[in-house]
Amino acid sequence: MQTDITGRLLICCPDRPGIVARVSQFLFTYGANILDASQHSTDPKEGVFFMRMVFHLENTAVTIAELEKQFQETVATPLQMDWKINYTNHRKKMAIMVSRYDHCLMELLWRWRSGELAVDIPLVISNHEDLRQLTKVFGIPFHYLPVDADNKAEKEKQAIQLIQDANADFIVLARYMQILSPSFVSTFPGKIINIHHSFLPAFAGANPYKNAYTRGVKLIGATAHYVTDDLDEGPIIDQDVARVSHRHAVNDLVMLGRDIERQVLIRGVVAHVEDRVIIHGNKTIVF
Repeated sequence: MQTDITGRLLICCPDRPGIVARVSQFLFTYGANILDASQHSTDPKEGVFFMRMVFHLENTAVTIAELEKQFQETVATPLQMDWKINYTNHRKKMAIMVSRYDHCLMELLWRWRSGELAVDIPLVISNHEDLRQLTKVFGIPFHYLPVDADNKAEKEKQAIQLIQDANADFIVLARYMQILSPSFVSTFPGKIINIHHSFLPAFAGANPYKNAYTRGVKLIGATAHYVTDDLDEGPIIDQDVARVSHRHAVNDLVMLGRDIERQVLIRGVVAHVEDRVIIHGNKTIVF
């Protein structure tokens, strides 16, 4: 029996009057204290309602399983809800995949070690050996899976097995410079976060800084997004930009961009960890 529960409830359903009241009344019935509530409705034509509610139950006689069963029967089914509750006593496990660039990996590891990123990191997977020693300093297992055209499918299967064996809740591609197969992506739907070194949808794919320089843009940026089968087109979690000019060479853009990448990635990861993101089609609602 669970005696102290803090849950984060995420809801997506057809919009109609009384949704907040129904959810609040249900939680009140079980003695819950609502700590935070945010909601968003799309335009009337689309008519979709989204909500995030954080609640606390103390010294309750109800189990989590019973609470969720009753919510499904009395609230979710009548209101046609897609919903989930994540509980703060479950510390999410984050797997990291990386290639040779270390700046995003270092940002994640530093935030984790300082306690600012409330996750466990059971493993780092890389297709290069370059960052093994750095990862070892943080006491995290490092797995080297070199990928080429002939062994890509085999190495992806090994990576999937490692991630599943570690019971990882989600994966962060911290500048992992390989395109994941549809088979890999479908194994972890909505659970793979990528940082792309461009303000998408501009300059998707490889060499975005060089392409931005060639195009003569005045803004460069970075995008944290969920991975789908369509390259760099998944639901966007966070973005940011910096101003540049004709005085900046490609290397200048790369250096400026790395700072943006680190900040955007950590904001996207934290939003996911704190259950503030609802995926709706190819968009996100980020509370």
